[in-house]
Amino acid sequence: MIKNTQKGFTLIELMIVVAIIGILAAIAIPAYQDYITRSKVTELVTAASACKSSVSEYAQTLGTLPGTLTEAGCNDNTSQYVETFAMNASGAITVTASDAVGGSAIGQDYVLTPTFDASSGTVAWACDDSTIPSKYLPANCR
Repeated sequence: MIKNTQKGFTLIELMIVVAIIGILAAIAIPAYQDYITRSKVTELVTAASACKSSVSEYAQTLGTLPGTLTEAGCNDNTSQYVETFAMNASGAITVTASDAVGGSAIGQDYVLTPTFDASSGTVAWACDDSTIPSKYLPANCR
């Protein structure tokens, strides 16, 4: 008596597995690329946050916002992901993303704008003027 047993997978089963893997990859790769760009934009946020503390301290001490990075005690160091670092006369900090950031954030700005309340001596910050797509920005800027 000869038994006819099947060993292995049929071609259809293999094609279904390949199709499922392709669908999963089509969804996962763009999400991963956005995640990588978001992590690179975090360096821009960190650079601006360091200067944010100096601007707040300057405003609370002298009662006015600084007009330059030097007045605020900030440095304008660039890095792999920070192309330029600047401050305007109203104290707004602007960090421009370099080409290494990737995605649609290349050459875009992360802007922190201060609002100084002289009566209470507090500085409120907003990042509404940023040109980086909101999906790459921190949650408090979206």
